[in-house]
Amino acid sequence: MSLKQFKITYCFLSLFFLFSYTGFAQNSAKEKHIEVALRMIGHEVLLHAKDSTSRVLPITKENNKYRIQFESDFVFNSEDLVTTVKEVVDKTGIASNYIVEFENCETAEIAYSFEMNYLEKEDIIPCQSRVQPKSCYNIVFTIVEKLVDNNELVNKVSESSSIAFGNGFYFGIFAVLVLILLIIYLIRKTSHTNTSNTNLIPLGAYHFDKHNTELVINNQRIELTSKEADLLLLLYDSANSTVERDVILNMVWGDEGDYIGRTVDVFISKLRKKLELDSKVKIVNVRGVGYKLVMDA
Repeated sequence: MSLKQFKITYCFLSLFFLFSYTGFAQNSAKEKHIEVALRMIGHEVLLHAKDSTSRVLPITKENNKYRIQFESDFVFNSEDLVTTVKEVVDKTGIASNYIVEFENCETAEIAYSFEMNYLEKEDIIPCQSRVQPKSCYNIVFTIVEKLVDNNELVNKVSESSSIAFGNGFYFGIFAVLVLILLIIYLIRKTSHTNTSNTNLIPLGAYHFDKHNTELVINNQRIELTSKEADLLLLLYDSANSTVERDVILNMVWGDEGDYIGRTVDVFISKLRKKLELDSKVKIVNVRGVGYKLVMDA
């Protein structure tokens, strides 16, 4: 994997984990909010039972059911219970459709239950005036999942929960868009760099920059004249093969006079000096024929 590919992958994974962590954090905060609200319900139930000292035990959860457990037995009035639960739920916004069941700790029988449905306004509240005997009870609070026409289960949460979900959803969309734009930018940048790199020819330990007519080695840049660059490129294109002197004259100098032929050796000498930092790159004189660029593996 190249450095640029690594950077693209790193950016992708960073945004992915950021998005995942944000979603997890929002879900975790939502669960804590529900648990606090349910503990408040347990606290209010005990206060209505004239009990201000017993503890509300830790909330347990199974799927969409939350169980509120108590340290001591208590008695409750159905009407007071409905009012208490409704006030806390309205205040905290933890659900818009829910079922509350009072479960006997020993027998698991349901001593009393009711359902509130704010969305469809179909509350079911039986026997509000009855007082239930003192006993050990658990309150089972169920956030209802309702089957809709397309047979998908939709959890009808409260307005505040919907807003929290909506914020997380829109943040997710935003993060994905940023990720896409970042990837496009990095791909284009990489593509541009790769295009620019086509001007860089590997030449042993050197890089021959055709565009800027210079040699690069160990962050050192060695300038070439235009003729030196043309000569080096010609030799490179025929690396390890002899390029005849006449070909060099025609390709590099063209028809600039016979005196140029006598300067080929001078330019070869200059190139050799500029390539001397890598002993594996040599320009060899083939007597009576021309020159060739030799690069040892």
